[in-house]
Amino acid sequence: QVQLVESGGGQMQAGGSLRLSCSISGRTYSSYVVGWFRQAPGKEREGVSCISRSGGSTYYADSVKGRFTISRDNSKNTVYLQINSLKPEDTAVYYCAAAWTCSRDYDENSYNYWGQGTQVTVSS
Repeated sequence: QVQLVESGGGQMQAGGSLRLSCSISGRTYSSYVVGWFRQAPGKEREGVSCISRSGGSTYYADSVKGRFTISRDNSKNTVYLQINSLKPEDTAVYYCAAAWTCSRDYDENSYNYWGQGTQVTVSS
């Protein structure tokens, strides 16, 4: 069993930066890739980034390329999402999830385990 817990969300000003953390427990942590998703008010959840088991490969949705950086520290069982140049449209609940592979279309059905989410609110 794998459990994921997100943290680091909060209320931010546009233009600022934020780092979200996803702490993962379970003996098989290193067997999974980890993705970040977000769900804005009134919108469907969307995948924004994914990182391979080793951290050597990273993937980003076009909407966040250049501003988001995903990383992982396997010694701490933690995956991070650095968000720079925050925009009001980044306001959403951010979720991390574990899967066997990073799918190009961020198919939620391929993610086996999910965190509870952390709220990010960006004001202009």
